[in-house]
Amino acid sequence: MNYRYRSDIELLELILGVKTARKVYQGSLARLFIDGTREVDGYPKIVAVQELMQRALQEELRQRDVLSSPSMVRDYIRILLSGREHEIFVVILLDAQNRVIDAEELFRGTLTQTSVYPREVVKCALRHNAAAVIFAHNHPSGVAEPSHADEVLTQALKQSLALVDVKVLDHFVVAGTASISFAERGLI
Repeated sequence: MNYRYRSDIELLELILGVKTARKVYQGSLARLFIDGTREVDGYPKIVAVQELMQRALQEELRQRDVLSSPSMVRDYIRILLSGREHEIFVVILLDAQNRVIDAEELFRGTLTQTSVYPREVVKCALRHNAAAVIFAHNHPSGVAEPSHADEVLTQALKQSLALVDVKVLDHFVVAGTASISFAERGLI
């Protein structure tokens, strides 16, 4: 079934109820889920809907080549990392057909940095029998621009994973609704 709603607020009203939706809504659903906090004004249904969106995107990515839908990968990563108050480093593990096996949060840091250990990333890839990976981390500061340290880390991880025949397809930096792809910038 394909339902059409006149506005985002109508859809939100169906999910949360009219009174709650009007109080929570601030312009767009994308802003609410990606820019907002994990919980909005104490309404846990927002968190549940965000989780459902994340699971739906992950399931879709398990059934298709991620390279055939870069925008879906970007949306998945933004939902995965939205509203985090500290840096999170995530590895999306892919099979030989570039379908998602799993996504694993490997490292959690502070507001401005996180320590990432190549040895642990390699162990994770081997444990899942991954043929390729996509990295993602957030910048709680709100600036999606990759730092020099991000570029150095990506190259070190790429070299470490190459030793065990695992390809690094991309690395995303997410800040709010913005995301930067290393592959699109020629940094991979």
